[in-house]
Amino acid sequence: MKIDDFEGAAERAVIECLQDIPFLTVKEGDIEPRCGDSRPGSMVILIGDVAKQIVVEAKNNGEPRSARNAVNQLLRCLDSNPDAYGVFIAPYISPRSAAICRKAGIGTVDLAGNCHISFDAIYIRKEGHPNPFTRKRPLRSLYTPKAERILRVLLTTGPKEWKTEELAREAGVSLGQVANVKTLLAGQEWIDSKPVGFSLTAPLALLEEWSQSYEFRRNQARHFYSMQSPHEFEYRLGEVCRQEKVRYGLTGFSGSSRYAPAVRYQRAMAYVEGDIDTLAPFFEIRPVESGFNITLLRPYDDGVFYGLQEVDGSQVVSPIQVFLDLQSLRGRGEEAAQVLFERVIKKLW
Repeated sequence: MKIDDFEGAAERAVIECLQDIPFLTVKEGDIEPRCGDSRPGSMVILIGDVAKQIVVEAKNNGEPRSARNAVNQLLRCLDSNPDAYGVFIAPYISPRSAAICRKAGIGTVDLAGNCHISFDAIYIRKEGHPNPFTRKRPLRSLYTPKAERILRVLLTTGPKEWKTEELAREAGVSLGQVANVKTLLAGQEWIDSKPVGFSLTAPLALLEEWSQSYEFRRNQARHFYSMQSPHEFEYRLGEVCRQEKVRYGLTGFSGSSRYAPAVRYQRAMAYVEGDIDTLAPFFEIRPVESGFNITLLRPYDDGVFYGLQEVDGSQVVSPIQVFLDLQSLRGRGEEAAQVLFERVIKKLW
């Protein structure tokens, strides 16, 4: 949205939020600056015959860091206008951003139709309107393969302060990629930046957001049927991969059963590095389209192997990767993911 268009839409959004109150009248005129060189603008409403100044800060981004910056600007402006009321406006303001504003006594209005205004005897709250600007999701760059390598490192290693160079080396990515991810995480207030490094402060919020955007189908999946039980196949898979020097890692229910057994399962699942077709002849399995009990995955990126662990004699991808994959599985995948989260992942932090 262009700046001029947004400023006009912001004014209309405030008016629409207020117009349902019969004894309020919005004074005509554009939102104009009122705090010297500061950016917040102002409009006036009439409560009966009493004028009330509304100081507004409109930003083209409603993410938490932007909301907090707006709150700080508004509070500075209100220091010299103690009888005024501050309102933050953005195209869409998330519940987390709205909570930041409410805690500071600042109102919120967005172009989706959500608003929260509370001062004197006035209380207006409208919520539940979805984000109409989802095509411009600010976090989409977090879910490229290289960016996800960084997320795996941050989430798998637990509380730790990272330097950019160290994290880039550990994740196998460039310094620029780390800087971009750091900027995105900072925008959500999920990291604590310090002079010599930064640390992840909201790992569970990050994992939840990632799991909602994770695309399991990027992996190349091959399905097979075997007369062996899943455990028998998993043991044989380990033998063959060690013999052939092929990296592999159990995931899905196969992985969760090693970390946090919760449900019985009838399908083995594993990531295998390289060509699956060259490995398949080592097993008594046949490819099928339905009724399969074995799924071998060629990963969309080698980053899925980060944090590979040996558990009960088998190689298993990290609990973070297993969690992401379980969330994508039908049946009892989400149930197993929740058990893994409670028993293993939360304890990492």
